[in-house]
Amino acid sequence: MPETSTSLFRSLRGRVTGIAVAGTALALLAPVPAMAASAQASATAADPVSVLKYTAKERREALAYWTTARIKAVGKSVDLGPTGPKAKPYKGATLKTVGRLFFVNARGADTWCTATAVKSANRSAVMTAAHCVRMGSSPGNTNTSMVFVPAYDKGKQPYGAFAVRSAATPRTWENDSLNDMSALVVDADKKGRELTDVVGGQPISFDRAVGGTVTALGYSATRPQLGEELLRCVGKTKRENGTQMIPCDLTGGASGGPWLADFDATTGKGKGVLVSVNASLDSLEPTKMYGEVLRSTAKKVYDKAQKS
Repeated sequence: MPETSTSLFRSLRGRVTGIAVAGTALALLAPVPAMAASAQASATAADPVSVLKYTAKERREALAYWTTARIKAVGKSVDLGPTGPKAKPYKGATLKTVGRLFFVNARGADTWCTATAVKSANRSAVMTAAHCVRMGSSPGNTNTSMVFVPAYDKGKQPYGAFAVRSAATPRTWENDSLNDMSALVVDADKKGRELTDVVGGQPISFDRAVGGTVTALGYSATRPQLGEELLRCVGKTKRENGTQMIPCDLTGGASGGPWLADFDATTGKGKGVLVSVNASLDSLEPTKMYGEVLRSTAKKVYDKAQKS
């Protein structure tokens, strides 16, 4: 996939990772000084979770930045080919918890991922992929202007937009591109309501056995939807290459979208337990979607977010 049409595509353990999309020309990355990166790693080596925080001013600016016109423009600027055959439009009951996550990536390009509101102590946690927050193995290259729009559909924002105030990722992702998952914390809405008080939250499971049927969801930049409509794949998980895999051809923009177990993709009924998120596609077989098995590191990331 050419870099001009996707933001963070690159090889990793025989896979293509970073299925977010970029809608504008890409700028050069600013290098991270080796001594500064080393000092940072030493200072935080004891903490397995890295937390990126946004100021109140940055959060206000993020909400102002993502206008209806800008959202429409970023969707129209990327076309990653036809949808399917495995990915199909989701037609079940409205999933209030799943939405588009808009941001400006580390290269300075407008882009988006997919994210999910989950049950949490602070009622404000959202799960997505780590590469939707920052570049792997590059501590200084982080994303900005992050806004979560739950239940986004064809320009409609029925529950408004929530600015991201912090993003927790595994330290192993920041330094070594391992464990591609992240837990965000969002601000309350304009009426002072916390996220899951407005849209609810999916339960999340850690150390769940690989092998069950899941529904993967995401706002893929494939046509005719081009990120405007939620797409889904349904398949049985299989352990592969140290993670888990399902047959799925969702692509750029679907990054961070949930893998839901105990869920009926046709009706939208069932608990919809989140067991992973879309992380990467196989570089040779783009019908294989990979997601991390959520274990102790993922639980620490989630706990860091839900308790903040």
